[in-house]
Amino acid sequence: MPSPMLPDTPPDTSPNSRPFDLVIFDCDGVLVDSERLQNEVFVAMLHEVGIEITMQGMFEQFVGHSMAYCMALVERMLGAPPPADFLSRLQQRTFEAFRDGLRPVDGIVEALDRIVLPTCVASGGDHDKIRFTLGLTGLWSRFEGRIFSVVDVPRAKPHPDVYLHAAATMGVAPARCAVVEDTPVGVTAAVAAGMTVFGYARLTPAASLAAAGAHRRFTDMRGLPEMLGMAAPAMPDRAMPDRAPPR
Repeated sequence: MPSPMLPDTPPDTSPNSRPFDLVIFDCDGVLVDSERLQNEVFVAMLHEVGIEITMQGMFEQFVGHSMAYCMALVERMLGAPPPADFLSRLQQRTFEAFRDGLRPVDGIVEALDRIVLPTCVASGGDHDKIRFTLGLTGLWSRFEGRIFSVVDVPRAKPHPDVYLHAAATMGVAPARCAVVEDTPVGVTAAVAAGMTVFGYARLTPAASLAAAGAHRRFTDMRGLPEMLGMAAPAMPDRAMPDRAPPR
């Protein structure tokens, strides 16, 4: 019977042994625990302009889409353009909520510590928001210089553009990319890009992610390195990096 691998045995990281060459993370709901905070603000503001919607409705109709899509949907629901300052007030109130309560997604720091593959971010948010949220949660330095936004490409998710742009810039073929997503919209985009998708199902039902095409579903970020097939030995008590100041 073969001997079990010792806990401190380094993983085989030779190119031929790797199931993937790049791990691409969505940002909201995958790296930063922002989905409930920002959608609570959005729900409150929609109520203020006369649109009655629940949090479940937000997750079904808005979450995962670009802000441009969301504002167009608000206009359709109202039957007229929203107030001229609606978007600026939404962004201001959302950032205030982030300052008060935004945290990294539970387990993501431990997962990132153990993933030995190259990583990057491909988000539906704009660069200012990505920098603000990653800086506020201490994750900016882990991805600086490898961050891609839908504002960089012609079409937002569920189109594959931002994922294809990220892979091309990182020099990796789409088939060699793993994507971590938490919404059906994002899963659809990554599947369309020809990538393997790991659906994080803490807030979104696993069945919804599976229906969108997610190849694997999971609820604990700490298990992601093993699912990717490329994990360094666990490093307990590793300190979290200093936070980058949001700007």
